[in-house]
Parts: sequence; C-alpha cells; structure tokens
Amino acid sequence: MVAVIKTGHSILRLLNYNENKVKEGVAVCIGAENYPMEAADLSFQQKLARLVNQAALNENVTRNSVHISLNFDPSENHAEERLREIADAYMKGIGFDDLPYLMYQHFDAGHPHIHIVSVKVRADGSRVNTQNIGRNESERIRKEIEQKFSLVKAEDSQRQEAFRLKPVNAARVQYGRSETKRAIGNVLETVLPHYKFASLPELNAILQQYNVVADRGSESSRVFQHHGLVYRVLDEAGNKVGVPIKASDFYNKPTLKLLEQRFGLNMTAKEPHRARIKNAIDRALLHGRTNLKGLVAALKMEGIDTVIRQNEAGLIYGITFIDHRTKVVFNGSALGKTYSAKAILERCSARQAGEEKTKALVPGQVTDDRADPQDKQAVEPGVKKGAASGDTATGLPGLMNLADALLQPEDQSERMDWQLSRSKKKKKRPRIEPS
Repeated sequence: MVAVIKTGHSILRLLNYNENKVKEGVAVCIGAENYPMEAADLSFQQKLARLVNQAALNENVTRNSVHISLNFDPSENHAEERLREIADAYMKGIGFDDLPYLMYQHFDAGHPHIHIVSVKVRADGSRVNTQNIGRNESERIRKEIEQKFSLVKAEDSQRQEAFRLKPVNAARVQYGRSETKRAIGNVLETVLPHYKFASLPELNAILQQYNVVADRGSESSRVFQHHGLVYRVLDEAGNKVGVPIKASDFYNKPTLKLLEQRFGLNMTAKEPHRARIKNAIDRALLHGRTNLKGLVAALKMEGIDTVIRQNEAGLIYGITFIDHRTKVVFNGSALGKTYSAKAILERCSARQAGEEKTKALVPGQVTDDRADPQDKQAVEPGVKKGAASGDTATGLPGLMNLADALLQPEDQSERMDWQLSRSKKKKKRPRIEPS
C-alpha cells in the first residue's frame, strides 16, 4: 500500500473534486466517519457543512483541508467494507480518528485506490500538526496495516511498476473534453506532488513520458501574453490532439504562477540528488565504451529516463535526465558542461572516432572487444566489401585476433618495449699497462 497526504486551502474544491468523480460514474462515496448520518443519506451541502464548520473553529489555520489517497496493488480487489476498515485503521494511526472525514473509492486509475477528505482542526479548536506526518506516523501505520490486512508491501520490487502511471491513450481522449480532462488530471496528480523540476521544460520532460504537455502557446498567442497555461494530450508522434484544458480548470490549479513558485523551491530540493545522476552517466561512459543508444539503455537500468530533444532536421540540441528513484529532473547543462547535449554526444563518439582514425593509419588493426558490434563489422582499408573474415583484396590472410597479431614478426618490434629493443653497448675492457 502507498499513502499520499496533501493539504490545501479550499475544502469546497476538494469535496467538489471527489463528488464530480461520483457524478461521472468513476467513484463512489463509501463512508462518512464522525457524521450524524450514514454517507448514503448525506447531501452535498451536509457533507460540506460538517467539514467547514469544524475548520471554522480555528480561523488561523489557512491550509485547513486534508486529502489522502491510499493506493493498492492492481492484484488486490477489496470490498467496500474492507476498504472502510483499512481507511479507519489508517486515520486512527495518524491521529485523525476523532475528525470528520469522507471516504471515496475511485475507479479511474490502473490500480485500486481510495480518497479520504478531512480537515486540520479538532473539535476543541486546536490545530492538527501535519508536519512530517508522512515520514513518521504515516510510514509506521502503513507498514502495520500491510501486515494486519495481508496487503502487498510498498517495498516489494513488483510494486515499483505496479503503481507507475501509464501513458494517456490519445486515441481515446482526443474527441471529448471530459475524458481528456480526467486523463490529464490523473497524470498531474501523480507527477506534480512527487517530482522535483525547476523549469517548464523539465516538467514537460516528465509529462511527455505520459503523452501530456504543459503548453504556453506561441509568443503571439493570447494564452502566452496573459501568462496562461493549458494542458494538452500528445499522440504517439508527439502531436497535440484533443481539447486543450486550462490549468485553472483542474482542482489543484496547476497554473504557471503556481509552478513558478515551485521552481525555486525545487531548485534547492534537487541538489542532494545531482551526484547520483552524474555518477550514473560517468559510469556508463567510462572510457567512452558506449554510444548514445547504449547510454540511454544503461541509465534506464538505473531508473533514469533520458529525454533527447531534436529539431525538425534531426539534430540533437538538448538532453534531460529524469530520475524516477529520487523523483528529480535535471537538464543536462544544469548538471555541468560535460553533461550538456553537445558534450554527451562528443563523449559517446570519442571512442568511435579514435578507432576509425587508428584503422585508417594501421590496416588490419584489431578492434577492441568493448567497441560496438557495428564498429567491429566495419570494412577496414584493403578489405573487400562482403569478403569472408580474414580474406583481403590481395588474398593474404588477415589478422584474426590479438594472438595472431602478436605472432607476426613485423609487429613484434613495433610492440616491444623501448628498453628491451635498444641495442646493448659493448662493454670496454680495462686496459693493462705493460710492466
């Protein structure tokens, strides 16, 4: 089980989000704790009034709403009663059991999950301290619940992919606004609270992994001039399709102004994780032993996605690294000069260029085992295209391997250490004077 806790300024907006899901048929309210009636008997206004009246007991608490999601493995299919028991156990574990809260089961994602809506003010008007609650109380009770209810543990290796968000199906959403908004909203809910990005291009590097883009439009557009932002769905070719949705239409309001406030905070929060990405790149490019494709594959094994930006002519002008383990994003140039797109390409091609130069100077030179297979199959000077290995244009046997090369007499002097190859000076005998 994975638990996510968010706080906000608007109880109405939070309740509207879940109730709209119910209207769309992708959610159901399964419980209402510390309410005078059962959830099925409560109207929207009654649900809202109970939360608002409780929050009003302490007007100094500005971020008065709490939104919690409990996420389960796709293999788990729990009944409503079971979900209520899990939610009640969790809320008691984090100290929210005496507060009013509503429980909603959602069906709009690839894995089962529930949402819980509550407030941060107790009946006596005291504030509920939520600082570090996720790291302390939530982590402790989450593990206890996994053990008690025999849930799939969040630490299991299979869970790493179980909760990974799947790309938006562009073909499915491009013709309807409600479907588009729901699909984009799911991506934003997963990406924005968890990943640390310090610019709009860095954010888009993540969103594009899920066929979504945050778009300001052209500089002459009305959206750009009014400092606006819309979100679009992308098809497999990267083209924008479907209906653009304004940032202000989403319940968490991911507007450009809000994102820019987060950029500065994320810049500092990312710094401790810079070294991990740099070290992973350096290991993959050690001694220039791989090409760009090999680098991308090596980083993916480390949980790092590589986004390469190209112009219409196919020229690479930018590179961004997304670390899914530490949830940080770095543009290559932000890591340092040696990690920019230009420098990475030079480091990837350095060995290949060196080998080609060596082949041109020394026909028959043996290819290093670490070079790419395509480089090993390159036609060397003096070798016919398509000729069998070892058959040259002159019919002389080629050098098949390093052992053959070392056994060639003409190569021994070239490869011999200079100290061994130098001629010995004749030792002078002492001259004996006649007596």
